[in-house]
Amino acid sequence: MRYRPNGVCSQEIEFEVEDGNLTQVSFTGGCHGNLQGISQLVEGMPVEEVIHRLEGIHCGRKSTSCPDQLVQALRAYQATQS
Repeated sequence: MRYRPNGVCSQEIEFEVEDGNLTQVSFTGGCHGNLQGISQLVEGMPVEEVIHRLEGIHCGRKSTSCPDQLVQALRAYQATQS
């Protein structure tokens, strides 16, 4: 799935879900090293666990962050699966 985040530096989040686990996570734009690290940490993790751990994280004074936008992308994905 491709998701266009809002209110952050990254321009796109791509990921796949296999058997309820997050795979193939990549961010376009943003803080490359940090986002690469986040991608590696969450790959293979259950979607619900990623949501639980990353939801509500803020970046500076912004009301969201790239990890929080990943959560929004996962929620959008879940909405298409119902």
